[in-house]
Amino acid sequence: MPLYAYRCTQCGDHFEKIQKFNSKQLFVCPKCGGVLERPLTAPAFNFKGSGWYVNDYAGKSPAPASEPAAVETKTPSTPAASPATPPASTATATS
Repeated sequence: MPLYAYRCTQCGDHFEKIQKFNSKQLFVCPKCGGVLERPLTAPAFNFKGSGWYVNDYAGKSPAPASEPAAVETKTPSTPAASPATPPASTATATS
């Protein structure tokens, strides 16, 4: 449910209210009875519970500095170069 900010035009009181999308906007200040306005604000989200990146998918803590990182060395998988031999040619004899 969204969090809406309200401001009273008479007493200047600021407050926020969690309301459903289809709830009616408040028009009367609960403190002084003045007219309320709902200023535009940045959206506010509050994710609770499991299933969010922060508490379920965040990266693991890095390895301690005392343990060296395993380094894997790879050798090329290409076959060793053979001595240079000219390719077999199919020369035709001309008479």
